[in-house]
Amino acid sequence: MIGLQQIASIVDRYDPKNVTVGTIGSHSALEVMDGAKDEGMKTVCICQKGRDLPYRRFKRLADEIILLDKFSDIMNRENQERLRELNTIMVAHRAFTAYLGYDNIENNLKVPIFGNRSLLRAEERTAPRNQYYLLEKAGIRHPKLYRKSSDIDGPAMIKVQEAKRKLERAFFIVSSYEDYKKKSKQKIEQGLVTKQDLDKATIEEYVPGTYFNLNYFVSPLTGETEFLGIERRLQTNVHDFVSLPARQQIEMDLPQPSNIEVGHTPASIRESLLEKVFEMGDKFAVAVRKEYPPGVIGPISLQSVVTTDLDFVVYDVSLRVPGNPIMATTSPYTKYYYGHTMGVGRRIAMEIKDAAAQRKLRDIVT
Repeated sequence: MIGLQQIASIVDRYDPKNVTVGTIGSHSALEVMDGAKDEGMKTVCICQKGRDLPYRRFKRLADEIILLDKFSDIMNRENQERLRELNTIMVAHRAFTAYLGYDNIENNLKVPIFGNRSLLRAEERTAPRNQYYLLEKAGIRHPKLYRKSSDIDGPAMIKVQEAKRKLERAFFIVSSYEDYKKKSKQKIEQGLVTKQDLDKATIEEYVPGTYFNLNYFVSPLTGETEFLGIERRLQTNVHDFVSLPARQQIEMDLPQPSNIEVGHTPASIRESLLEKVFEMGDKFAVAVRKEYPPGVIGPISLQSVVTTDLDFVVYDVSLRVPGNPIMATTSPYTKYYYGHTMGVGRRIAMEIKDAAAQRKLRDIVT
């Protein structure tokens, strides 16, 4: 594991007036770079050949594009040296962890990362001290877990990766163990999932309710946990198939619903529930500080269901930039804090900029 002191010694050599925000060209790179440009900061985007068009087309965002055969080539010595020459602070998102891998991030990437690099792996449900562990330490409710498929005794969500696209999820809902056996067999035969991945899948109680992705930002500089706002995901082929009358849905005999995320839509929450929202963010930040020092640095998302009893159940946790660009122009909650709306990308840039001005960059990177 690359230690805090090793990264501190690198970032201490950076020119605080010339820091560059770096990102992998996928997932939420546009959001990250847009926020940096709003704060007058320089940016560098690491792109994979054949996937660089959006980052060239939005010319305002990337001051420099590093074009590589594959994303993982960023681990090459000369590419890491180039990033350090640019005084780069990398920002982690889902593609960053998926394409570079946790082992590389934890042990081989000698470039400062905004956030806690040792915490990123906890997002995986197979990790020892994973997101469920952290939710339990924080005293936050999550869906009941079934240790094995034969334990299913009611509606359940099967959380498994797609067979071919490891970045995508092939989640599906079952009503019973018999339904699980039927649907899992179909998905394996269709090539959507593998038996190996299915054997490792997480099986959760399905909690009915309205879902909200609650987005927070933990600031080492102020010690506060800010509630940034809410968004919801648009997924195929669930949206907008469910808008059809039930009779037509049955007649169409659609294959199993797909949970591939293809977009975002904004949301707000009733004001009387904000106290619970604040408490959840605060408790989670405290728990992570104890379990993964120095704790959360920057953005996290508690993806939650609100039940008919107005209780929150957190079914997923994002421990990096969650990817929700719609929030930048729709969140009333950042306006309550700052007088104008903003997204996660700009809030990250503000923290980096303030840390540089205060000579505290080592406090926000690992």
